[in-house]
Amino acid sequence: MEWKNIYRGLMMGASDVIPGISGGTIALLLGIYERLIEAINGFFSKEWKKHLGFLIPLGVGMVMAIFLLASAIEWLFEYYPQPTQYFFLGLILGVLPYLLHKADAKSSFRTKHIIFMIFGVLLVSALGFASVGDGEVITNITPSTYVLLFVSGIIGSSAMIIPGISGSFMLLVLGVYQTVIAAISNLQFDIIIVTGLGIAVGFVIMSRIVGYFLRNHFTLTFAVTIGLVIGSVFVILPGWPETTGLLVTSIVTFFGGLLTAYILGRIEYR
Repeated sequence: MEWKNIYRGLMMGASDVIPGISGGTIALLLGIYERLIEAINGFFSKEWKKHLGFLIPLGVGMVMAIFLLASAIEWLFEYYPQPTQYFFLGLILGVLPYLLHKADAKSSFRTKHIIFMIFGVLLVSALGFASVGDGEVITNITPSTYVLLFVSGIIGSSAMIIPGISGSFMLLVLGVYQTVIAAISNLQFDIIIVTGLGIAVGFVIMSRIVGYFLRNHFTLTFAVTIGLVIGSVFVILPGWPETTGLLVTSIVTFFGGLLTAYILGRIEYR
């Protein structure tokens, strides 16, 4: 068991709770993204046992974060939204140097890679202006509600595994985010299980697609990924703080996010 993955899972799970932050981006920052895709795909092969040591601690960390940190993160966004968003803004920007280095962008990017990168920026930016559901918790649970939650889980987890696209934001767009968060807080296991099954299916489908592109179109895949991450900056950009105190706090948290990305990078790549 790679127990170090528990803390990695905690970070990924915490980010997946937040609309606008992608767990895939955090996986890239932690240097485990390609291994994650390989492990999810390998779990459904003859060599599935060797991938359990990677996936189980990671999954434990993610579940712990979702159940233990969801309330804390909701509290931060309710009372300190801008400083919290600036922290994650710094965290996201902090991963870009690693991505550019990983893709060897300076020497390998051609015109087509720039075009696909711009496409990634525009795609995520467009999602930021998508129509968001009314945000109310669904209380009248019917069979069609379970179908909606299952399909939303598939779409949300497909987005989670792609760096730059937030799974939670997709749930928000689909109008089920508040319902899922309320279910987690109140331990409504029917909603949790149905959405969880959808998330599992989405992970399997999207990991195979991403795995194919990483193997066969590595540089192009990273060009799109860089664009998606840049685009996510525009999605969570919190606006200019209105007071001097809020401005100072937001600057501190922004640099705190950058510092966190740097420290994590040093820990993972030393």
